[in-house]
Amino acid sequence: MRTNPIGIFDSGIGGLTVANAVSEALPNEEIIYFGDTAHLPYGDKSPEAIQHYAVRISDFLLERKCKIILIACNTASAAAYETVRRHVAGAVPVLNVIDPVVNAVASDKSFKKIGIIGTKGTIKSQVYEHKLKAIRPDLEVVSLATALLASMIEAGFYNNSVSQAIINSYLAYPDFSDVQAMILACTHYPLIKKEVAAYFNQRVKIFDSTDVVTEVLKRTLTEKDMLNDQRRNPHHFYVSDFTESFEQTTKIFFRQEIHLELQNIWDE
Repeated sequence: MRTNPIGIFDSGIGGLTVANAVSEALPNEEIIYFGDTAHLPYGDKSPEAIQHYAVRISDFLLERKCKIILIACNTASAAAYETVRRHVAGAVPVLNVIDPVVNAVASDKSFKKIGIIGTKGTIKSQVYEHKLKAIRPDLEVVSLATALLASMIEAGFYNNSVSQAIINSYLAYPDFSDVQAMILACTHYPLIKKEVAAYFNQRVKIFDSTDVVTEVLKRTLTEKDMLNDQRRNPHHFYVSDFTESFEQTTKIFFRQEIHLELQNIWDE
């Protein structure tokens, strides 16, 4: 079991930021990544559809002997985490990208007001607000859908004057003026973490899904005695629909060139 791979999936390729963080923190682990590019964006899909996709992808990862499944997508984490957990029925642990961030934020009692930015689907679901309030009813939570950011990042616009101007226009939202922490509720957004921090002059604590989730993953594998001591196989990156633009964009998220393998699991 220790030498089995870590399974990670997302609605597309944004979850590669999480996969990259896992790869850097746990270099001895093999990763199998699945991006459901045939059905993106999940934000436009019903919860039932997302649950259907997530269950089939989880089966695909289990067929490849993955020892743990990480849902590296905020929308799928909100809509399908419990469904996937019930479906695998304890065969392997299942993690998502929302709960670790919520727990990290809620545990810091110095925070009185929290800001959240994310896609329309994630913000509309209010999943972060509900989970934060369940733990810390005293927290004030304000959120804003930042629809342009994901496509901007995929086009390579980040850490430059164009991206900073767009980010600044969103963060100028008056309700954000006195937050102590900001949650980046999209797996694209770790790439603009520095720019968000710069807008707030480093006075606001920024939380994203990479470091926090990776730490929870590492702790889970350690507690279950499933940490690998040596990687024996290369990582594999699968997508359900392939275009050259997807492959080119992966370098933005995984920070190195990778090869995408087309895997249509829907006709199997």
